[in-house]
Amino acid sequence: MDISSLRLERVGQIELADITFGDLTVLVGPQATGKSIFLQFLKLVADTGYVHDQLRKHGIDWNRKVPDFLDVYLGDGMQEIWRSGDAPSAVTVNGNPGDMPALARPARRTTRASVFYIPAQRVLSLANGWPRPFSGFGSEDPFAVRDFSETFRILMEQELGRADALFPKTNRLKKEYRELLSQHVFGGFGLQVDRHGAQKRLVLRHSATSKAIPYMAWSAGQREFVPLLMGLYWLMPSARVKRRENLNWVVIEELEMGLHPSAISVVLLLVMGLLWRGYRVCLSTHSPHVLDVVWALRTIQGHHAEPDCLLDVFDVRKTEPMKAVAADVLSKQARVYYFDPDGRTRDISKLDPGSEDALEAGWGGLSEFSGRVADVVAAVVNGSSRAE
Repeated sequence: MDISSLRLERVGQIELADITFGDLTVLVGPQATGKSIFLQFLKLVADTGYVHDQLRKHGIDWNRKVPDFLDVYLGDGMQEIWRSGDAPSAVTVNGNPGDMPALARPARRTTRASVFYIPAQRVLSLANGWPRPFSGFGSEDPFAVRDFSETFRILMEQELGRADALFPKTNRLKKEYRELLSQHVFGGFGLQVDRHGAQKRLVLRHSATSKAIPYMAWSAGQREFVPLLMGLYWLMPSARVKRRENLNWVVIEELEMGLHPSAISVVLLLVMGLLWRGYRVCLSTHSPHVLDVVWALRTIQGHHAEPDCLLDVFDVRKTEPMKAVAADVLSKQARVYYFDPDGRTRDISKLDPGSEDALEAGWGGLSEFSGRVADVVAAVVNGSSRAE
């Protein structure tokens, strides 16, 4: 399904979320404002048949009832987000009213996924250094987590697990990406498949002769990033194939988790690579770093500057492949939405620091604290100067 807009009304903490998607769409806002619920509904309306097929394949039955379905799809207890009565919940896709009972009812639909969802809980996909199968989670766990982990497992068992070296890997990711990841995420270590007895596991190793470092000894950022990296491997096939067949969308929740700003920059450069490959990308974030990049992208577009300027943002070598990525990304549309605690969304795509709208000027609150600190420090310094 080609989705240009999605609207949710009275769903959980969301009173009204009305989003028109760009090529890159970024959702910001405090915790518990409904960003994840919204993104999971995007997955549901786009991939209803796929979701039903995967649930049934793993022996999950929801009796064709909306409350039971929401519990198995969003996680146990989530059925209460859908209201009935005088002010019922509603979903609207491309301006057309959706039918929640139909979304919960198995029917003849395509069972191919068009949205690849990388959840915030992706670190849970690894148990003892190896991806967990769908059935390795409880029935009360969200579908997005279970499905991502299952895809990760399939990637390891069918495409990557036969090789020892997973990173750096010459037929995955452009050389420029690999150089930056090695510097800012892995610190010169390689990611490899190792055996502990009969059990395969992912380990870090500095050289062929050095001792393997198991999963639980990795840094927090490395534990968060490796599942994301494997998701990117899935989305960025080797050879001359630009994108994975049938997949049109990529959703990444909180890509910044556990990462230093330098590493976040590299991940955002990889997001630019996803856009170049033709994916539409949705991000949720609590990092001002993400909006810094979107602001720079929109400013460079508005001033018709050279693609090299975008590469300067990421401090990446200006090779011909990277120039091609930058030139293509500058033709894309980026949109930013703020999820307000009052339950409504606001379009702050202009990201104008001088806007009279405090939410837009403060980028949805992400730069608010830094601005307040700067004001306090300036007042203290000015006060000290006058006293002297």
